[in-house]
Amino acid sequence: MKKTLAALTLSSIGLASVPAMAADYVIDTKGAHAAINFKIQHLGYSWLTGRFNDFEGSFSYDADKVEDSKITVTVDTSSIDSNHAERDKHLRSDDFLSTDKHGEAKFVSKRIENVEDNGEEFDVVGDLTLHGVTKEITIEVEKVGEGEDPWGGYRVGFEGDVELTLKDFGIDYDLGPASRVVHMELHIEGIRQ
Repeated sequence: MKKTLAALTLSSIGLASVPAMAADYVIDTKGAHAAINFKIQHLGYSWLTGRFNDFEGSFSYDADKVEDSKITVTVDTSSIDSNHAERDKHLRSDDFLSTDKHGEAKFVSKRIENVEDNGEEFDVVGDLTLHGVTKEITIEVEKVGEGEDPWGGYRVGFEGDVELTLKDFGIDYDLGPASRVVHMELHIEGIRQ
């Protein structure tokens, strides 16, 4: 009995000392629990808002080691939707996204920085390829929450913000000085695999 108890105790200690591993998640686009939204000033008079309807991605995440997290997201740029068909056609043209030549945008993280508030806030630094140009960007991220879902799965969600200067990605159509930066708002909910 003592040997069994000792073995169980040692086994428990051994398991407790094993560090938690990052879990892999798939972004829940099928359930529409993720969004990539944008807004840009229109001639400096108002805000034009929209979104990208088709994208996919995955990430690894461990709440105890946020700095080891990674994410990859691919966006179908032709899925841009500003709630106006003619404007969307113009946004897909060579004046803006050139979706016939550059039908895909991709973000691949390189590192996590400035982890604060017990891992609830951090910066994701990575390469964004848009309009055929790759640039390093920093997305400010805040964790929304995590836990079990009603279907027996496990989910975690984040929101993020980043500003992109269009000229940095070779988009130089002139809509005036107030319309040179697009504000991106990201909402990501992942399902643990």
